[in-house]
Amino acid sequence: MSALARRIVVRVGQAIPVLLIVAVAVFALLEVSEGDAVDAYLAETGAAGDDAFIAALRERYDLADSLPGRFAAYLTRLVTLDLGPSIAFGRPVVEVIGERLPTTLLLMGLALVLASFVGSALGAMAALRRGHLSDGVITGLALVLNATPGFLVGLVALIVFAVSLRWLPLGGLATFGREAGGLAGVLDTARHLVLPVMTLTLTYLALYVRLMRSAMVETTSALWVTAARARGVRGRRLLLRHKVRPALAPVVTMVGIQAGAMLGGSVVVETVFAIPGLGSLAYGAVAQRDLLLLAGILLTGAVMVMVANLVVDILYGVIDPRIRHGAGPLDKAP
Repeated sequence: MSALARRIVVRVGQAIPVLLIVAVAVFALLEVSEGDAVDAYLAETGAAGDDAFIAALRERYDLADSLPGRFAAYLTRLVTLDLGPSIAFGRPVVEVIGERLPTTLLLMGLALVLASFVGSALGAMAALRRGHLSDGVITGLALVLNATPGFLVGLVALIVFAVSLRWLPLGGLATFGREAGGLAGVLDTARHLVLPVMTLTLTYLALYVRLMRSAMVETTSALWVTAARARGVRGRRLLLRHKVRPALAPVVTMVGIQAGAMLGGSVVVETVFAIPGLGSLAYGAVAQRDLLLLAGILLTGAVMVMVANLVVDILYGVIDPRIRHGAGPLDKAP
């Protein structure tokens, strides 16, 4: 088994206790919260209900048992991918999350790819032109974007491109009355995603610009670059293989970190642009005290973060041959 394969197996093994810890934390959140699923149901429907009806509801939601019994039932449901019923939607939590998850994955995936690629390219350009006007302009724009809240970027984008210029739709994921499917449907969905994706991209772009610039400045003065020049390596090969590729390691690390941070950022963006995704679903679950739905969203977010970190580990092996072949950090230069 290769070093990279062993690393992946270790990561998968580590994910199991992490998921268990998250599950216990979510259960504790449900237990310490004021009220329970039955109280939330009665408050949502406005029904008073007699003692027999309330007892039947508690039996249905596995709330009539003792604390160890409720915990055992909760873990049993998790093993069978049963997250319980959603009070607000009147359907299983798995179904509700399954409907919203693809939209959030598409929104976050596009924004993460654009932010990392564009930010890395701008950061490398600033590092190669260090001390020149272009370096100052790129660094200054990155600082401005880093200091601007995401919701403000979204509101400004709405006012400029949707209200004033009328180039793009205000929100949602589809034009009202549009038939789903076909090329026209794909293009219409793409138009609706432009503003939210642009907002998330600009919100996180600055981090990649600053990170890539710093890493490129460090690798440019590294000993392996000097050795490569002495061997006659020049031009694009020197730039891509000996400068850019080693500098991508911290960028890839940031991608794994932001895979979880973007889920929180998508709450704001999906709310501003009325996108029916996981972020707006979490906001609605908090507002309506749908604790089982909120718990399912938290568990889904934890799984998304662990999958993102597994992908990052695989990318490490692609970028750095020392990891792929199991060598130490000083055994060979890139």
